[in-house]
Amino acid sequence: MPSGRAAAGAFHRVLDSVPPAAGAEVMGTGIVSIALSLDGLETISRILLVIAALMWVTLAILVPLRARRDRARFLGDRRTPPALTSVAGTAVLGTRLTLLGWTWAGIAALVIAVILWAVLLWPVLTHWKTPTVGTSLVLTVSTESLAVLAATLAASEHVDWLLVTALTPLGLGLCFYVFVISRFDMRQIGVGRGDHWITGGALAISTLAAGKITAAAKALATFGHGSGALKDLSVGLWVLTMLWLPVLVLAEALRPRLRYDVRRWSTVFPVGMYAACSFVVGSEARIGAITRFARVWVWIALALWAVVFVAMLVRATSVILGSAAPRAPTPTT
Repeated sequence: MPSGRAAAGAFHRVLDSVPPAAGAEVMGTGIVSIALSLDGLETISRILLVIAALMWVTLAILVPLRARRDRARFLGDRRTPPALTSVAGTAVLGTRLTLLGWTWAGIAALVIAVILWAVLLWPVLTHWKTPTVGTSLVLTVSTESLAVLAATLAASEHVDWLLVTALTPLGLGLCFYVFVISRFDMRQIGVGRGDHWITGGALAISTLAAGKITAAAKALATFGHGSGALKDLSVGLWVLTMLWLPVLVLAEALRPRLRYDVRRWSTVFPVGMYAACSFVVGSEARIGAITRFARVWVWIALALWAVVFVAMLVRATSVILGSAAPRAPTPTT
């Protein structure tokens, strides 16, 4: 039947359009939801949580089907840093669900995220390319996302050993950041299609991880006076994170990149992460100026999320209807 063939064609176009960095959609939506929750905007936060969960489930269905349809492309994609967005997306969603009180979902997300990270890390590292670009920093983001979720679960369930374990991905993620940024092509700040924002976003999630571990350490009295050093680390990381912000904003002003690209979700995530990490650090360090910044910035994050989300829906509709051919993503998308 013609209608059946048309439906099959539309479905195949959708499969072909799924990029390796698709998990960035969950990351961006999830972190903005977390930031809104930290500001007490629970209703809007939960709406975004539902959207993030639907995105995750959709990708959990589509990615295996895409792998079956084009195994060679799938195997090639899993060797690139964007594949690690599946780790970060899962961990960020798990963090938001844990904050909602769904600890069982957070635990499940942590298990899935750790497995994905362990499976993907080696292929990514053994096929590493330089100079690095924005998506290369997903190596840091995915690792730090494990620390954030582990610390959140440790505080929720009062599990000391999980909190101590969270220190490992925190430190490893920072090492990865130095490794990647020392090889970063600074021209990407001017020509990147959205993923250049991860230069700041990777530090922002490291800041959030340090802040979450600090908060959990205080609640559990795990590290004694060591929690003060963790607080200082989180504040120091926040300062370094903020140094990137004027550079990134100026680059956008000088060279606007208005056409939708899946890598724009790698802008939404850092912008949301700036708000989230500022809420946590401002609270733990008791620095009102940081919290006030977060309360303004969270609305910027929400506005950006809305624009990119609508652009994604328009693009998806075009692909389904066949008015826009699905673009074969490059290894850096």
